[in-house]
Amino acid sequence: MFLGTGILPPTLAYLAAENTIRPVQKFKPKAGETPTPQEIWSKSIVQSLPDGEKLVEQGRNLYEAEQFNEAVLVLQQGVRAFAANGDGLRQAIALSNLSLAYQQLGEWEKAESAIAQSLNLLETGTSNEQKQILAQALDVKGRLQLSRGHPGDALITWQRAGEIYAQLNSRIGVTKSRINSAQALQALGLYRQAHHTLTSSIELLQNQPNSLLKATALRSLGNVLRVVGDLAASRQILQQSLTVAQAIQSSQAQADILLSLGNTARASGDIQAALQFYKLAAATSTLPSIQVQAKLYQMSLLLEQKKVTAALTLSEEIKSQIANLPASRTAIYAQIQLAESLIKLGNIVNYQDIGRLLAASVKQAKNLGDRRVESYGLGILGELYEAHQQLSDALITTEQALFLAGEIEAQDIAYRWQWQLGRLLKKQGNITGAIASYTSAVNTLQSLRYDLVAIDPNVQFEFRDRVEPVYRELVDLLLRTEGNIEPSQNNLKQARNTIEALQLAELENFFRSACLDAKPEQIDRIVEQENTTTAVIYPIILSDRLEIILKLPTGEKLRRYVTYQSQSEVEGTLEELGQYLREPDRTEDVKKLSRKVYGWLIESMETELEKNGIKTLVFVLDGALRNIPMAVLYDDEKYLVEKYAIALAPGLQLVDPKPLHRKRLTALMAGVSEKRQIEGQEFPQLENVSLELQRIQSEIPKNDALFNQTFTKTNLENQIKQETYSIVHMATHGKFSSKIEETYILTWNQLLKVRDLDNLLRNDSSNIELLVLSACETAKGDKRAALGLAGIAVRAGARSTLATLWPVDDSSTAFLMSEFYRQLAHSQAESGNEVTRAAALQRAQITLWNHKNQDWKRPYFWAAYVLIGNWL
Repeated sequence: MFLGTGILPPTLAYLAAENTIRPVQKFKPKAGETPTPQEIWSKSIVQSLPDGEKLVEQGRNLYEAEQFNEAVLVLQQGVRAFAANGDGLRQAIALSNLSLAYQQLGEWEKAESAIAQSLNLLETGTSNEQKQILAQALDVKGRLQLSRGHPGDALITWQRAGEIYAQLNSRIGVTKSRINSAQALQALGLYRQAHHTLTSSIELLQNQPNSLLKATALRSLGNVLRVVGDLAASRQILQQSLTVAQAIQSSQAQADILLSLGNTARASGDIQAALQFYKLAAATSTLPSIQVQAKLYQMSLLLEQKKVTAALTLSEEIKSQIANLPASRTAIYAQIQLAESLIKLGNIVNYQDIGRLLAASVKQAKNLGDRRVESYGLGILGELYEAHQQLSDALITTEQALFLAGEIEAQDIAYRWQWQLGRLLKKQGNITGAIASYTSAVNTLQSLRYDLVAIDPNVQFEFRDRVEPVYRELVDLLLRTEGNIEPSQNNLKQARNTIEALQLAELENFFRSACLDAKPEQIDRIVEQENTTTAVIYPIILSDRLEIILKLPTGEKLRRYVTYQSQSEVEGTLEELGQYLREPDRTEDVKKLSRKVYGWLIESMETELEKNGIKTLVFVLDGALRNIPMAVLYDDEKYLVEKYAIALAPGLQLVDPKPLHRKRLTALMAGVSEKRQIEGQEFPQLENVSLELQRIQSEIPKNDALFNQTFTKTNLENQIKQETYSIVHMATHGKFSSKIEETYILTWNQLLKVRDLDNLLRNDSSNIELLVLSACETAKGDKRAALGLAGIAVRAGARSTLATLWPVDDSSTAFLMSEFYRQLAHSQAESGNEVTRAAALQRAQITLWNHKNQDWKRPYFWAAYVLIGNWL
């Protein structure tokens, strides 16, 4: 990571980093040892070490020992020495090293100044050696720009570095730049470009001979793929990396890769595989710091699995190993991580021992001048005090941690201390102060949305524990009643906007990228100016109650309704209702439970809805409510769909409601009717798909079809490129899951993952108004499965998505779809205007319900269909 007399590639180490920054190997390997990637990179610049460069070598040693303050002092002397000798090249190298050291300390302005001076000295160089150093200095600059939240600038810088590497015929350099650029593209939300860049990087690496550098580059790529959520590709590339490391017999490289494989397995939910990889990493590594890190990962997983005894035993091993680590950032981080895990054990561990461990960590960080680590240690110490109700001490240490994080602009940890401060103020009864702190935490998270996962990989494992509660707890505070005083309109609006922000955060965590074009400013405009008969309902599940915020049109104030039911009661009822809906013979049970949910959500606002002439309800659903079709809610006489057209929205900031152009309706239809076996899964025959597509053809004359063997990813892509369609209808198996890699649609010969669908349906000429998925289902047992449906809805490039929450392989599907398209293409509303998408679905469901086939009155047949997005 450090730049000796040659500039090392900091970005490779940066992208390979897991949860902590660990020490880099010493510059000179011992006899018989395999040189590290850093040594290989430094030797590629072929520099000798005359006596005048001892200061830079000393700075390297200090940097590698994570003595960053001391490294800065020595490097400053080196810069002055080279300047005095008129050696501009080595002065530039020392300045780039100095920038790296400043970056580690969070001294951003000084880091900017140092790298600017370095580049100024290098820009006029013409030799290959000077160009190589210039490219590597640009790597340092790009890393600094990304760290400071400027991914667009970082992308330009790394692309320039890549051009220089290409001129030098350095394939590894080009590959490194592409991996870096993919990070920047991901941070910008440009997933497709990032994916293409990573794919080209893979192709370049495959042609390289086996080497430590190849193994390291492949590991870096595997880590990036994990961060962006492509877990299958991450596993594949990391396994290739491991094969290379085994071929060159580098035990340390193998340990590093095993650690990465463990993290990918953990992200996939394969806990046993993750534990095994971590154990292998600890056993294989020759570095005590990596052994400790692997065991810390093991311990955190054991705690997740409630295996307390095993976690306690492992903690003793870790404690003794940490004691033998040299004083460094890595050792201090390890101590703090151990303390975090021990806090989770509660009263089983003596909290005073944990306090002493944290106090020692803070003291060591202060001695090193490492304000980031000091802030981290103080914050966790505050968490310990909070857990043991020492609120005054917790408040003092948390404020100190927050102050230090602010000084070095460490927003990724600052939000945690803002959140913690909010909790403490709430416990002290200072609700106004608590709301202010929580609001700061949410605002910080919003500012971090482009790079939170990239800078803190644990977020992808712990979103529900470390991000989601910040939003929910703020909403809880905002909607509290003080005596008989209801929450103010400002509080209601902030609560509504916070839930909108949480919806966005959940989806971006699902996609592992800030890929969504959110427009918060349009939330009120959509209802007030464009939909005079539409109401928007925000149900919010809190720990002790169900809050509902209602937005009526024509400038009406927000309304609040509350039902005091515990979260466990609400979620238990919804889970049971979801199970009964999938069983055709449980209609009475469905009515009973959907009556209860109707009472929670709709009953108290029914009068207001009628008084305002509401015809369409748009639900922004929360949590387990997303797995239930709102159409099925029952008031003892009628289902909700009999009274209102219904649509769902993943947040109004993600919806752009505009009427459908009926005169230009064109459809691309695709379906798979035959039994298929793909990727180890069996998909049964769908007997009614042919009938469904035939009926749709009669309603939408301008159409093309891909059926069975012709329904492939390639044909779908080509068809959409060649023609412009307003409707894409897919009658095939599909599954929606809270895991992006398990959300897919079946084509004839493969599973079309949600990312592939995004790439296929989005192009410059795409004008898809409606995507229909008529035989899909939400994953059973997955309480957050509807995230996958929402993900497809917002990323598919269509204004609206009509999908099924469970598959209904029956002629009723063909009948309902035919009626839906007939209403959409030919009918008019009572007002004389054309029927909206939501109203077309409502009419189709009611027509099915009134059919002479009495079986079709059962909710199983008509309630599975939900419209997401644009309801007009």
